[in-house]
Amino acid sequence: MSTATREPGHDVISKIAHHEEEVMGTVVTIDLFGDPATTSEEVTVPLRFAISSLYEADDVFSTWKPSSPMSRVRRGELAIIDAPNSIAEVLEGCRAARSLTDGWFDPWALPGGVDPTGYVKGWAAQRALNHLLAAPVLGAIVNAAGDIATFGVPSLRKPFQVGIVDSASTSELTAVVKLTNCIATSGSYERGAHLMNPRSGWFTTRVASASVTGPELGLADAIATALAIAGDELLPAVENLDEYEAFIVSHEGQRVWTSGFPLVALSVQR
Repeated sequence: MSTATREPGHDVISKIAHHEEEVMGTVVTIDLFGDPATTSEEVTVPLRFAISSLYEADDVFSTWKPSSPMSRVRRGELAIIDAPNSIAEVLEGCRAARSLTDGWFDPWALPGGVDPTGYVKGWAAQRALNHLLAAPVLGAIVNAAGDIATFGVPSLRKPFQVGIVDSASTSELTAVVKLTNCIATSGSYERGAHLMNPRSGWFTTRVASASVTGPELGLADAIATALAIAGDELLPAVENLDEYEAFIVSHEGQRVWTSGFPLVALSVQR
């Protein structure tokens, strides 16, 4: 992945554009950074493509829209071969994630038919970021409700840093992470018990939150979902994955992470 498309003409990098879009049932924010001489007009076209890709993902994959291709596939009304190509792409990614997580992430085990929601938000944010690679910028960040994809840098002096929300107090952070690619966080502390254990059929999690970094946000999203459900039982498998690292917080507040997790700082335990 490219980290820059233009050398800075000044000794600073500034924020060129900030955009918020209400899509996919959440608010997605996009920030672009680069040479202070770059104008917002110069990034208009890549930004427009990035936003359009988010709406396209929502139109195709929303399980809340009865007429969406994904909803029709789930009801058996539309064959995958006749659906948009992105559905086959996402489901293939889901199969890979199911294998890598020993079945703890399994969209086919959910009620109502296959539901790739735990993969597709990260996949859509990653795809939006990829459109921004064509922009004359030195860094970009796409934040889809905590599923975050980045490239490049926001400053000449430091990389992107993001915080992991404290599940016990969502106005505070439990950790700060140096981010050179992507991070996804999953848990039940904001949306309640919405993650189903595919082995028991119960909507429950073994840890309060799980965060995963890596080069591809769709897979990171799926692994984080699996970790939230399986808990530290799955942590050794993530340790053995190339380029992916994990950080989990138990319901009691204990924090554990893999050896390469890009941790900058921990908050003080209460």
